[in-house]
Amino acid sequence: MTADPNTAPTDTTRAAVFGLGAMGYGIAASLLRRGIATHGFDIRPEQEARFRAEGGQPGPRAEAAPTLDAAVIVVLNAAQTEEVLFGAEGIADRMRAGSVILSCATVAPDFAVRMAGACGERGLHYLDAPISGGAAKAAQGRLSAMASGTPAAFDAARPVLDAMAETVFRLGDAAGPGSAMKAANQLLAGVHIAAMAEALTFAMTQGIEPRAFLETISKCAGTSWMLENRAPHIVEGDYTPLSQVNIWPKDLGIVLDIAKGAKFSAPITAAALQQYMVAVGMGLGGEDDAAIAKVYARNAGLTLPGDRSDG
Repeated sequence: MTADPNTAPTDTTRAAVFGLGAMGYGIAASLLRRGIATHGFDIRPEQEARFRAEGGQPGPRAEAAPTLDAAVIVVLNAAQTEEVLFGAEGIADRMRAGSVILSCATVAPDFAVRMAGACGERGLHYLDAPISGGAAKAAQGRLSAMASGTPAAFDAARPVLDAMAETVFRLGDAAGPGSAMKAANQLLAGVHIAAMAEALTFAMTQGIEPRAFLETISKCAGTSWMLENRAPHIVEGDYTPLSQVNIWPKDLGIVLDIAKGAKFSAPITAAALQQYMVAVGMGLGGEDDAAIAKVYARNAGLTLPGDRSDG
């Protein structure tokens, strides 16, 4: 289904976004723009202060939780998701029955099923709702959500989904399929970034400049969304992290764990994962994931644009 951008703001809805990174902050801003009273919580106090200054609701999470209609969890992994829900300051025992959890991190399907069960025991709806689209689309409210959950969970989440997502794929009536689809997406995305870096640096060994590579291949059959989105970072020598290298050992590790459980061989995923692990070992984990090109450049003795060794 496709969200209606003309839907009137739902000013009676109260929501909170947990995790104000590049994606979470954009989601929180999109909720505000649609007239949803929104709290923003993060481990970094400066992010919370910034969001409040831009119109976010005040107050600590313990006081906010009982007032919420929806909680959007946009943290890094399963452990952080579980901490938000059931940790020392967990919201699941504070939220009122009938409110909804939208779990947006990349996690294994069996984890989503377990969280849905635990939330259901507390009278909470749980929507397995991983997202895709990048920071720019998050800020525009134009994400894609790969969601699964009960019809009641979708109904409860509707105002928030309409504000944050351009397209919502309904993948099933129980948690699990949403996370399974996100794993398939991450397999492709992680492999595509690594393949882009490999192709760009291969081209450099043949005397082709990165800018010429991007201008040409982006108009040819070998292009991909990831190539067109990430190769410009390499061309400009700008590795400001919009999506960190550190994400991929986690996400591709989840893919391989699922594959192992399914007795499915995923050799291309495994090869890409090794390159990300090398990048982390080089100290690049906190850089934009386009920095995986530095692994290839180092091995081939190439100098990428913006490298301090230039000139």
